[in-house]
Amino acid sequence: MIIGVPKEIKSSEYRVALTPAGAGMLRAAGHEVLVQQGAGEGSGFTDEQYVEEGARIIEGADKVWLGAEMILKVKEPLPEEFGYFRNGLLLFTYLHLAAAPGLTRALIDQGVSALAYETIQLPNGALPLLTPMSEVAGRMAVQVGAQFLEAFYGGKGILLGGVPGVPPAEVIILGGGIVGTNAARIALGMGASVVILERSADRMRQIDDLFHGQIRTLMSNPYNIAQAVRKADLLIGAVLIPGARAPRLVTEEMVQTMKKGAVIVDVAVDQGGSIATIDRVTTHQQPVYEKYGVLHYAVANMPGAVPRTSTFALTNVTLPYVLELADKGLSGAIAGNKPLGKGVNTYRGHITHPQVAEAAGLPYTPVEHLLHSVPYDPTTIAQGGLS
Repeated sequence: MIIGVPKEIKSSEYRVALTPAGAGMLRAAGHEVLVQQGAGEGSGFTDEQYVEEGARIIEGADKVWLGAEMILKVKEPLPEEFGYFRNGLLLFTYLHLAAAPGLTRALIDQGVSALAYETIQLPNGALPLLTPMSEVAGRMAVQVGAQFLEAFYGGKGILLGGVPGVPPAEVIILGGGIVGTNAARIALGMGASVVILERSADRMRQIDDLFHGQIRTLMSNPYNIAQAVRKADLLIGAVLIPGARAPRLVTEEMVQTMKKGAVIVDVAVDQGGSIATIDRVTTHQQPVYEKYGVLHYAVANMPGAVPRTSTFALTNVTLPYVLELADKGLSGAIAGNKPLGKGVNTYRGHITHPQVAEAAGLPYTPVEHLLHSVPYDPTTIAQGGLS
């Protein structure tokens, strides 16, 4: 198979979807690798390193997209890349289609087979290709939150951990998953007072054991959220429903009750955001905006700010799936790998993920039925998952 790696064009996105070492493994397996000139520079990889591993350096994104059978990316394609879509192209990247109706329509209209890193799901519910970036984003959420709490940046002017005689900041985290627990770990390490709101009682017990009772947990419901948000110095949105738009847990009225100079960091912004006042996506160049006296940080590619760490963390987990797709093709790969099958969001004009279909208001067809030409009767398929 011919695999293409274009340079990321999202603002301040310095990650790359394949390392030179990964290119070498693909070449050793008999595949051809096309890398756009300069694609790895932001992560510290030179064109020469890719060439040494057998990849071909290509000048121009168009030649990479049009010359490859499978495209590897980090972030979702932007409108200026939609023109490269074509029937039968295999695209493997983060997509977050529930919050991107334009991209969804473009993929369907052009017949692209698009696999989303974030919806590949193991039988135990784990999201193996989302986990490493969630770890990075969770840790960064506290780091950037602490920065914007400084008066120089417009924040309250408080130190996250306080000092003897002065209380620490109140850090409120919505969601006790990978993002939330990593955010809590850093916030606790910096000396903050930390509360996690979580809807699963079992998960709250796990968090209590994990942090030896040093972090308070609350059941996530509208009353508790409202009370916690009012007290927050730093509010972190860390809620995820695989493939679906993030639920809006914090209302505009709740934000109006927050302290002036408080900071919101919504890690779920690429899935639509879990805070009502997150009404736009920001960039690393202009990361915050103010509303009701509260600073809102809404950067959709937070891990892009630490590309060296993020690229290694991401490609460590994506490469085995890339090799499987290259060796077996889409049909063969998902036949023996059900978690990979859950990553297929669109296939030749159809939406093949239930949550994406629901968000787009379009029909859902299981990819297995399309691959094997089996007539699909939606009344025979359990709602919300692949058969």
